[in-house]
Amino acid sequence: MTDYRTVAAPVTASFVEKKSEFMAYLAPVHTQEEAAQVIENVRREHRRARHNVYAYLLREGNASRYSDDGEPQGTAGMPILDVLQKNGLTDICCVVTRYFGGVLLGANGLVRAYSHSAALAVEQAQIQIMLPCYPVTIQSDYSLYGKIVYNLPQTDLVQLDTVFEDQVQLKLLVRDTLWESLQKELIDLTGNQITMDVGKLQYADFSKSNKKISTKNAVKKEDFLTFKAYL
Repeated sequence: MTDYRTVAAPVTASFVEKKSEFMAYLAPVHTQEEAAQVIENVRREHRRARHNVYAYLLREGNASRYSDDGEPQGTAGMPILDVLQKNGLTDICCVVTRYFGGVLLGANGLVRAYSHSAALAVEQAQIQIMLPCYPVTIQSDYSLYGKIVYNLPQTDLVQLDTVFEDQVQLKLLVRDTLWESLQKELIDLTGNQITMDVGKLQYADFSKSNKKISTKNAVKKEDFLTFKAYL
C-alpha cells in the first residue's frame, strides 16, 4: 500500500472572465461510477450552461479521464487534469461549468480559464494525506503513561484518544512502516508491562497528525481512584 493525496470533502470555486462565469466543483470519488455520478449531478444542476467540462483521477485501475464538452480540443478537460496531477491528487473529480458571456476567449484564454478554475477549487479544499496505517490501542498502568507518551514519535503517528479508567488506554493510528520498530521500542521501554491491540491495515488522513500528548496533566492512578469513589 502506498500513500496518496485527495480532498476531504466537496468544494466549489468560481470566477468571471470576459463575462463568462466559470464554476468549479471538486469532489472526492473512489470509482468511475462515483465520478460519473458527480458529473451527472453537476450537469443536471447546470442544464442551461454552455459547457460542463470535467476531469478525474482514480487509484482504481490507475484511471484518468477528461472531456472538453464542446470546447475546442485540448483547451478545457486536459488543463483541469493537469492541475489535479500537478497537485498530486487522486481519487478526485473536478467539473468546471461555463456560462458563456458572449465574448470568445481563444484557445489560450480557455486553457488559462479552466486551469484557474480548477486551481481555485484545489486552493479551497482541505487536502488529505492518506497513509497506510494500523489502528493500535495501548493499555498500561498509570505509572508508565508518562514514559510512553514522552517517547512516542512526532511523525507517522496520529493520537486519536486517551481513556482514563482503571488503566490508561492510548488509541493511535501508526504508519505501517513505523509499527514494527515502535512495538519493539515500547516493549523494551516498559519491560513488556503493557498490552497492545492492533487492527487491520487501513488508510487514514495524516495531514493533521497530533503532537505528543502533554504529560503535565497526566492523571495518577491513586488520584483517579479517589475521584472514582465520589461517583
